[in-house]
Amino acid sequence: MSSDPRHDHVTLAWTGASGMPYGLRLLQVLLEKGMGVHLLISDAARVVLGTETDLGLPGRNPEAERFLSDRFAAGDGQLKLLGNTQWTAACASGSGAARRMVVCPCTTGTLGGIAAGTSNNLIERSADVVLKERGRLILVPREMPYSTLHLENMLTLSRMGAVIMPPCPGFYNQPQSVDDLVDFVVARILDHLDVPNDLQPRWGHARHTHKD
Repeated sequence: MSSDPRHDHVTLAWTGASGMPYGLRLLQVLLEKGMGVHLLISDAARVVLGTETDLGLPGRNPEAERFLSDRFAAGDGQLKLLGNTQWTAACASGSGAARRMVVCPCTTGTLGGIAAGTSNNLIERSADVVLKERGRLILVPREMPYSTLHLENMLTLSRMGAVIMPPCPGFYNQPQSVDDLVDFVVARILDHLDVPNDLQPRWGHARHTHKD
């Protein structure tokens, strides 16, 4: 890792939208790639995590951090789990925040809070910092259908430089499992983080078996 942790770390936030397997897989691959990760988990995300996965995440952050570090074989200090009111965290300040952040999955409530710049919690503040520092903010909203307000908030954030990336897997690689669908989305997120990966064959580079 470089001497400036802002450049080899990623801030990852999990919020209460459906789609927690995307967030878990993204965390796993980032750690496998040697990236430092500052992980923010909302209270609602913990509920969704228990609903959509069999992961028994401990309630206290220190124990949860050790649990996830052990599960994904993270190096010492590679993963830092932060509370949503931990205002002294590096990701709350432009001088210390990672230059890349992903909110995956992202609720439309979190999307609206970021668009409005309210910074009511550490997730919103961290996203606000990345935007003001002209970093890379990727939002993975999981909702259907989108209301006009949702779309207006997305347009506002896109104009600010954020990347809006709804988790829409492609089927041209003929996925054989849910894991394949998850990896398709995670691979695209990693591409926009400039993290090399080979989770999925790339269009035009794989041998397809479709018949004309």
